[in-house]
Amino acid sequence: MNDLINKIIDADFNEFLEILPEINSLRIKSKKNNIKLCSIINAKSGKCPENCAFCAQSKYHRTDIDVFSLITVDEILNQAKIMESYGAHRFSIVTSGTAIQTKKDKSVILKAVEMISGKTSLKCCASLGIIDDDFFKDLIKAGLNGYHHNLETSESFFHNICSTHKYQDDVDTVKRAKDKGLYVCSCGIFGLGENWGHRIELANTLKELDVDSIPINFLNPIRGTRLEKAQYLNPLECLKIVAVYRLIHQDKDIRICGGREYNLRDLQVLLISSGANGLMVGNYLTTKGRQIEDDLKMLQDLDLKIADY
Repeated sequence: MNDLINKIIDADFNEFLEILPEINSLRIKSKKNNIKLCSIINAKSGKCPENCAFCAQSKYHRTDIDVFSLITVDEILNQAKIMESYGAHRFSIVTSGTAIQTKKDKSVILKAVEMISGKTSLKCCASLGIIDDDFFKDLIKAGLNGYHHNLETSESFFHNICSTHKYQDDVDTVKRAKDKGLYVCSCGIFGLGENWGHRIELANTLKELDVDSIPINFLNPIRGTRLEKAQYLNPLECLKIVAVYRLIHQDKDIRICGGREYNLRDLQVLLISSGANGLMVGNYLTTKGRQIEDDLKMLQDLDLKIADY
């Protein structure tokens, strides 16, 4: 495997195209031609006490985003139903901040999870920061199916990105979610200034944690953040990342999430052949996503099926 990984990393575009059939066959062997669609809602925005270098919601940055407290159960449920109509199979409630602090916010989230689980066909997920066993138990009782918590990058590079909490805090949260039997989604953002060694290190950490889903994000530099002057990754670099992660995580779901529109542009169609079997559709947290109709048309043109599980 290491030889093929190195071959991918060193390949020019034509050489990479020659490798693609082998990578695509791994996707088909594990996932057939089923593509999983998921979506999120930014349920609480801004004023985050963490100093992540890329994040528009950090209180350390001066960005032009909407800042608001936790939205209502009805608003969350209505958006979930819209995404269900487009074929999404998972819907995640995402909140800014290190953790959910108040009983009132916890109560709203628990009710929203209950409503989504009871009134839609969606598998309800959440991304609520670093949470403890008791809140996990309450969420599961309400109907939570999956938990998302990114490590963002490798442990050896993390100090360049965030200094307000420890990397182990994130790892422990992932472990708690796994221990509770949840479908766990975790990876990070690429284009932060990391090198291939850091990318492989993160992939191996996720393998040790046995996460179920690998959400791959590519940096979309936001004005006002520490990484506002970072450059978009080359499309080929993005495709190589997906291919390498498919090699390392052959039986896991690999989802392409934020930043794909800006970093891959017209080459998004190659993401599936490079090993991805999932897409996040709709808008992201503080930025707009691609038109859902365009994603659905792309999948139709590739003769791929939207998974119903």
